[in-house]
Amino acid sequence: MRNCKKALAPIKNVPMIGAGDRLSALPEDVIKRILGFLPAREAVQTCVLAWFWRDLWKSATSLHISCGHENELETVKELKEFVDCILHSRGSLPLETCDIRLLEFDDDDKPLVNNWIQHVVMLNVQVLRLTIYHYQKRVEPWFELNNLPLVSQHLTSLDLHGLAFNDKFLDFSSCPVLQDLHIFFCDFMPATRIISQSLKRLCIDSCESNDKLRIQICTPNLVSLCLLGDYTRTPLLERMPSLLEAVVKINPYYDICYEDYCENCDTVWCHPCYGAGDTNNCVLLSGLSYAVNLALIPDTRMFIIRRDLKWCPIFTNLKTLLLNEYWCVPTDCSALVCILEHSPVLQKLTLQLFSEGPEHDIEMKGTCNLMTGFNLYEAKILE
Repeated sequence: MRNCKKALAPIKNVPMIGAGDRLSALPEDVIKRILGFLPAREAVQTCVLAWFWRDLWKSATSLHISCGHENELETVKELKEFVDCILHSRGSLPLETCDIRLLEFDDDDKPLVNNWIQHVVMLNVQVLRLTIYHYQKRVEPWFELNNLPLVSQHLTSLDLHGLAFNDKFLDFSSCPVLQDLHIFFCDFMPATRIISQSLKRLCIDSCESNDKLRIQICTPNLVSLCLLGDYTRTPLLERMPSLLEAVVKINPYYDICYEDYCENCDTVWCHPCYGAGDTNNCVLLSGLSYAVNLALIPDTRMFIIRRDLKWCPIFTNLKTLLLNEYWCVPTDCSALVCILEHSPVLQKLTLQLFSEGPEHDIEMKGTCNLMTGFNLYEAKILE
């Protein structure tokens, strides 16, 4: 307790309340949940309100640790004593949610923060959010994780921002109830795959990846997939037979043959082109072929989907499809025709086309039947 008091900033004008106040009359479990909504420092400061409140902060259902914002400690080193005290004071009391947000760190802070993460996981946390990066946009803004897997029977949701991954961390085989994974502005450079048998929802947005190999996504029970932003190379998707919806809006700027920097390599074993040395030549489309609702919005310079179309799978469940101008090249709609021919139960097609000249989108909607052809029933300009 002494260390926590030393780590706290001086508290001024805090009203003292008695045991008879309305808030103290609430059930203790409710108060602990309320404390879980407060930043960690404010939750600890409630210990001075009255004797009844002295130790309640130690068992708050959630923990929010942060530094780098206004009125907060600026560095991890300044935060160390406070966080160590909180984690030690909780003992083995479980956590529902933990949110760690650090906007600055030094290289020698990495072991300390990695220990905090492992400690929190050991407290049976269910929802874990990690936002750790150099706010000043240094050359290497990402936080490097330990080369250790997460092991938890309770973790259901992960939200990761600003981290540098490795294969052991991204192997979630030891997290059997993990269902939600959101990755934003992270670095996949040292990693080659994401593995999870339990994952249901996955979103990867604006991440860096290896310029020679693709990140493999091995999540067979996924029901929702979202791939957004810039990538070095398009991720390689394995089979997802439970997939209901997927959005792919990416711009991979190294999707060319690494060997000769061309776009016409037909070599099956070309790792940079296909990302895996097997006979499955589809990078994206095979993994997406079970989707019911699908949006494919690649950058117009990307060629990997057109390569995938050589081995285009049957989209047996696809009912709603959204495409962009990538699929409607002037004088060549072969890509569009191909995917429509392989979508036997398609009910709704939306085309979002960019029109040169005035900056606007043209949206056309219609239905497709392989017996009667495509019927356009609506077209409008999107301002």
